[in-house]
Amino acid sequence: MMHCLLPSLQGPCDVKKLSVPEMAQLAREIRDYIITTLSNTGGHLAPSLGVVELTVALHYIFDTPRDKIVWDVGHQAYAHKIITERRESFCTIRQTGGISGFPKISESAHDAFGVGHASTAISAALGMATARDLSGDDYHVVAVVGDGALTGGLAYEGLNNLGASGKNLIVILNDNSMSISPNVGAMAKYLTTIISNPFYNRVKTEIWNLTGRFDRMGDHIRWGARRLEESLKNFVMPGLLFERLGLRYFGPIDGHHIAELLRVLREVRNLQGPILVHVLTKKGKGFKPAEENAPIFHGLGKFDPQTGIPVTESTVPTFTHIFGRTAMELAEKDPRVVAITAAMAIGTGLSAFATRFPERFFDVGIAEGHAVTFSAGLASQGYRPIVALYSSFLQRGYDHVIHDVALQNLPVIFALDRAGLVGDDGPTHHGVFDLAYLRHIPNLVVMAPRDENELRHMFFTALQITDRPCAIRYPRGRAIGIPLSEPQVLELGKSQVIQFGQQICLLAVGPLVYSALDAAAEIKKRHGLTISVVDARFIKPLDEELLNHIIEEFHCLVTLEEGVLAGGFGSAVAEFVADNSAESLELIRLGIPDRFVEQGDRSLLLDAVDLSPAAIVRAIESSRTLKKLVEFNDFMPLDTESRTV
Repeated sequence: MMHCLLPSLQGPCDVKKLSVPEMAQLAREIRDYIITTLSNTGGHLAPSLGVVELTVALHYIFDTPRDKIVWDVGHQAYAHKIITERRESFCTIRQTGGISGFPKISESAHDAFGVGHASTAISAALGMATARDLSGDDYHVVAVVGDGALTGGLAYEGLNNLGASGKNLIVILNDNSMSISPNVGAMAKYLTTIISNPFYNRVKTEIWNLTGRFDRMGDHIRWGARRLEESLKNFVMPGLLFERLGLRYFGPIDGHHIAELLRVLREVRNLQGPILVHVLTKKGKGFKPAEENAPIFHGLGKFDPQTGIPVTESTVPTFTHIFGRTAMELAEKDPRVVAITAAMAIGTGLSAFATRFPERFFDVGIAEGHAVTFSAGLASQGYRPIVALYSSFLQRGYDHVIHDVALQNLPVIFALDRAGLVGDDGPTHHGVFDLAYLRHIPNLVVMAPRDENELRHMFFTALQITDRPCAIRYPRGRAIGIPLSEPQVLELGKSQVIQFGQQICLLAVGPLVYSALDAAAEIKKRHGLTISVVDARFIKPLDEELLNHIIEEFHCLVTLEEGVLAGGFGSAVAEFVADNSAESLELIRLGIPDRFVEQGDRSLLLDAVDLSPAAIVRAIESSRTLKKLVEFNDFMPLDTESRTV
């Protein structure tokens, strides 16, 4: 019986003691460990399975943490975490108080750079290489870049600067022909051409077979043949893109063949100048369900480790699903409606749209800034583009939203998925900044639905606002589960009173309306006071008529938002209150504090930032207004005919 290697693995130094067959065995054990662990925790399965052999080889050849390995994107780094002294804690990945699902400088010295978004590795690694040279040091710097990341402009900015600098830096191009959805664009076609060029591959194979027939001199001849191969491919490969950018190109090589990986990495380790090693891997390698359907297994929750079937805990559709359905309804009724996403057709719920309207669906790759400006071009010619992105990813297109959309007042609709706290993906993916960075942009309408029905109303409303751009932000995960009604057009900038009350008003954004209702019910139970609950609906424009009424009639206003307090919805309300000389109104703003929130169970995170119903109750009970009312019993139960708001 073969002895298991993984239990005794304490760090990268143990990898260096292994033979090639033992490294292959370790790779299999790591792959099984990842599958078993993620079946219980969820996580980014397919991308991590594809780079196991590559990770083992990198840690055999290079010496972290002295040598720097920068992962792009970080969800490929699970095997790296297991090898670098986090094997025992790997079962806590993406859990409350556990290790992060992405490389994190504060978590381990082996994590050279924190990465959660694509296309950053080359730029960061070049900065490290430059710092090394300025300090007179001699460590190695390696950037591991996915082929999907090469659709991002930042990657090319880094490559361009790297080639011009001549710095010693190795770029590993992990080519699995996938980002999250299948890769699109010229770079994907270029890489495919390199791999499949029949003349190059035929000549390469024939030279390899021929030299293998020589007994004693075969290895030496093959060594020379590799040099010949490097010269030969310059004549037969199209584009020569990387060489033209100033990088020496090696590959493509089999990313699951450890001996070949070791040979090439050992060879390039001490070469001078920028190097690019093109490695071919299979996303989901070693787990048949993930190999056959890598996009589904890119990131998922708990699943059966034998079949890959997800463990479904609810039949309620997600906000994402409702959005995708609504987008198709809009497109059915209006031929001007088109949909754009950035390598996230499945993640944003647009797969069905892409099938139903292939000529009106555009996946631009991991290029959010381009997605925004591309949509602006479509809107300028009379189309009604819906740009579906994760909230945290639109941050990359911020200037484009201002300069290319809002400044020209073009009617682009931004569908911002994963708004608010996303749970286990952590601070790189929490969509908590959108309200703050969008609400101050002129011409832009910003909305947030409390449930799936309101989401449909808001997208229909956005399509009717023919002369203005709109952003609609909604959370990750299951919707509320209410019946869907026929979509309605909402009155621009008007809130909705959900519960009538007195003295205290809760003004909430998005699904926090339901948390506000729960908190109001608890206040009623504890103190006999019925308080008002209002769904803000619109972050911009504000419902000024409602706010003026609250200033006149209420003693305390509590704003609730699943976004940062600094500059967010509560700040907008505070500005209005200050501008209208309402010093007597007690204003309490609840939202995300001025810190990055770690990963964890969403309900626990909401309580930690004082946004759970229990935390809202605590805030109300600590208010001057309620303390005074309780002390003097200065209120009467609200009768059914009296409506303060």
